[in-house]
Amino acid sequence: MDILKNIRVIELGTYITGPAAGMHLADLGADVIKVERPGSGDPFRSFKGGLYSPHFQTYNRNKRSIALDTTKPDDRAVFNDLIATADVFIQNFRPGVAEKLGAGEEALRAIKPDIIYCAITGFGRDGPAKNRPTYDTVAQAASGYLRLLTPPTNPRVIGPAIADSVTGQYASMGILAALLERATTGKGRRIDISMLEAMCHFNLDSFTHYYSVDEIMGPLSRPVVSQSYTFECSDGKWIAFHMSSPPKFWTGLLTVTGQQQLATDPRFEERSERIKHQDEFIEIMTPVFLQKTRDAWCALLEENEVPYSPAYDSNEALEDPQAQHLGIKVQTQHPEMGQFTTVRAPYNFDGIAETNVIAPPTLDEHGDDIRLELKTQKQIEPKTS
Repeated sequence: MDILKNIRVIELGTYITGPAAGMHLADLGADVIKVERPGSGDPFRSFKGGLYSPHFQTYNRNKRSIALDTTKPDDRAVFNDLIATADVFIQNFRPGVAEKLGAGEEALRAIKPDIIYCAITGFGRDGPAKNRPTYDTVAQAASGYLRLLTPPTNPRVIGPAIADSVTGQYASMGILAALLERATTGKGRRIDISMLEAMCHFNLDSFTHYYSVDEIMGPLSRPVVSQSYTFECSDGKWIAFHMSSPPKFWTGLLTVTGQQQLATDPRFEERSERIKHQDEFIEIMTPVFLQKTRDAWCALLEENEVPYSPAYDSNEALEDPQAQHLGIKVQTQHPEMGQFTTVRAPYNFDGIAETNVIAPPTLDEHGDDIRLELKTQKQIEPKTS
């Protein structure tokens, strides 16, 4: 299942965007070698005790680690040898930093002319904001996406690192496109992708609504139109359902909840009216859902074919029978750090899921092996006169 098994990626990435791009390629079988600072490694390693934080683990599975100080001649030589064997290079520094480290495009292309060079930045390679420090929340805000997640009153940042993850995924998609092109042209590409550009594209629906119908979307715009709800049940657990447009979902919900009288209520008879009066519908339904447990409501919604799901926490989601059937949770052992549990990549090639996973590496875990590989390769390469 290692679709990219003949592709080598050198990742000089930290935190999320660069490592996430490398992880997506590693999940597809690429040999991703993570180059890290000796002693401390990727700063994400130490976010929560030691050098193996859950933050680091999330984006660095299926990779190998080597620690190199490229200011030292011996380590610089190893780095250059790695580049000579690479198909892809990924970095996510501010503009100009990679060049100072001797890892700019020009320097690497002199070693490997057909390399695919991917540079991830916050606000782009140039422009008035190019040097602004950028993290997930900054990119969400600049792209207009943060306002779609933030509560209308008492605003505060909520949710996971969406911009970081999205940017890494877009970067890996661009890399795959460049690899596909190189297979026919033999030429490499430079890929520049910023968190701002990635999040603006991810926020496409919001911009389309503005430019097409002059609507500025807010955090409730989509849930109101799609008729999406979440309610607390009698056991304190939550349930969610999404009725969209088919009338059968609405009638099914009324049957489930015993609220058939709402079918003739002028506030709710038509979908357009339900959109206008969603707050009133929520007020009616809140005490209704507090009358039964989540499991009881799930059974009733299932029976009446209303699109629903328990609103799981992370300790529940992968224990759901469907998640277990699909084998989404996978485990492996790290020789030093013990059991590693994660979520497998979502691809199924020819009906088969890739369930094998390699635990995130400890710092420089593969340094000796990689050096030996490079030395052996140089010994067997034919000499040129």
